[in-house]
Amino acid sequence: MPPHPETWLRVTPEGLFCEPGGFHVDPLRAVDRAVITHGHADHARPGHNHVLATAETLAIMRARMGEERAGTGQQALRYGESLTINGVRVWLRPAGHVLGSAQVCLEWQGSRAVVSGDYKRRFDATCAPFEPERCDVFVTEATFALPVFIHPPADQEIARLLRSVALFPERTHVIGCYALGKAQRLISLLRAGGWDAPIPVHGALMKLCTLYEEWGVPLGPLVPATVAGKDKLVGAIVLAPPSAIADRWARRLAEPIPCLASGWMRVRQRARQGGVELPMVISDHADWPELLATCEEVQAPEIWVTHGREEALIHALGLRGIRGRALQLVGRGEEDAEA
Repeated sequence: MPPHPETWLRVTPEGLFCEPGGFHVDPLRAVDRAVITHGHADHARPGHNHVLATAETLAIMRARMGEERAGTGQQALRYGESLTINGVRVWLRPAGHVLGSAQVCLEWQGSRAVVSGDYKRRFDATCAPFEPERCDVFVTEATFALPVFIHPPADQEIARLLRSVALFPERTHVIGCYALGKAQRLISLLRAGGWDAPIPVHGALMKLCTLYEEWGVPLGPLVPATVAGKDKLVGAIVLAPPSAIADRWARRLAEPIPCLASGWMRVRQRARQGGVELPMVISDHADWPELLATCEEVQAPEIWVTHGREEALIHALGLRGIRGRALQLVGRGEEDAEA
């Protein structure tokens, strides 16, 4: 009988450790061997000796951390390609979260576990879509694991934004969005919605937009927002880090309308506290129905839940005959404000 994954996957101070393979998945601090699901800073930490990830994630890590800190040795693995590490078969499946994001699939002595990293189930032209993998244990995120979180269609939120632009042509709409994944997805959604004008982008977002285009993701004309005068940005849609939409930088724009693109914008109090006039519920994480559907789709009899609303999801899974367990990994979700 195959061993239960709990006998060979365990939580250490560094994070989730595959004991027979001798490597960690998304470790919280520098380790000898790390398999990385994606490039967000709460999953991709600097200083590892050996790093295994998709080529896109490795490129993102180098762009964000520098060549030396992104891993002394870097090995790229294509989706669906497998390798064996000390008897553990490892392969990656798309997670649909950001460019290069992957689920880490592990099999040892006939026992299979899948670590989701962060994932979403909605269409996103800027990254490969999520692919479910059947397993004995599925390790899932739970960022939006409450019934209140049901994300509306993203194109519906873009249409709301464009209506506001048409209604207030004398003002500048500035959208707070995270530099990796959210900014590029918003640009892609705007292009699909018919917005062909050059999009002014805060300097903090430009490097990763350029990287996305280098990896074949078309974004259309982008211009630096930092060099344009106030009159040049009248009627424009400007993208900036969330921290910039309420500070001195945004006040130089033409009567700015602060917007924020995040699944957390479902919570009106968060929008009010942040001074957001136009909240946009656009998330790069699965919502409540999608989390439940995914947990059923992978057909795992046991689900391990990481950062997020573990209790609600574990309770809902129990009602469906699926055993749930909270992993309680510390250090996760540092960037969830931009989820």
